[in-house]
Amino acid sequence: MKTVINIVLGLCACALVYICYASIMGPINFDNEKKIRDRAVVARLIDIRKAQQEYRMLHQQKYTASFDTLIDFVKNAKIPFVAKEGVLSDKQLEDGLTERKAMAIINKAKKTGKWDEVKKNGLENFKRDTMWVAVIDTIFPKGFNADSLRYVPFGNGKQFEMATKSDTTKSGAPIYLLEAKTPYTVYLNGLDKQEIVNIIDVQTKLGKYPGLMMGSIEIPNNNAGNWE
Repeated sequence: MKTVINIVLGLCACALVYICYASIMGPINFDNEKKIRDRAVVARLIDIRKAQQEYRMLHQQKYTASFDTLIDFVKNAKIPFVAKEGVLSDKQLEDGLTERKAMAIINKAKKTGKWDEVKKNGLENFKRDTMWVAVIDTIFPKGFNADSLRYVPFGNGKQFEMATKSDTTKSGAPIYLLEAKTPYTVYLNGLDKQEIVNIIDVQTKLGKYPGLMMGSIEIPNNNAGNWE
């Protein structure tokens, strides 16, 4: 009988040790895994921001709310790249010469074949050539998969929520807003449910978005991320 009691007590002791261990390590393991997933989601949001910034440059400062449109842009669009050779000296700048005026003089010489003014202004080695380069080769590393932009890492196929908005400043100037986001419930799915509930509760009480978000269609913030 004594032996049975000792075995039961031993099992109870082991159970208590496990419960204590789990209560300590559970939150630590959750936090470590959350950091891994946070980094992956943030990286993807930064990729979306880079793509949108380039898209905006060629579309009258407007963003797109469509991932189909954004991904097609990344895959197929080209953006201007100015190859520069030579710089204007302080003396040339003091004389009122600008890069625009310098190129006007050079372009005129190319058309007329008369290079006297180019030589007079010391622009023989001044060049500005515009080349058109593929977006995907310019802002992303080699082998980048543009189709991945829409998908939330660890989200089991879920997509980011993306929206745009047109507004005006107090002075009446147009302003274009963008946001892309995903809630904790999407990319932390599969982790401890109570821990997810806890961080959502904290963010909600603080009046913050319970997840990761880049930009905002409510308040202009220069497309900053809520992790920055």
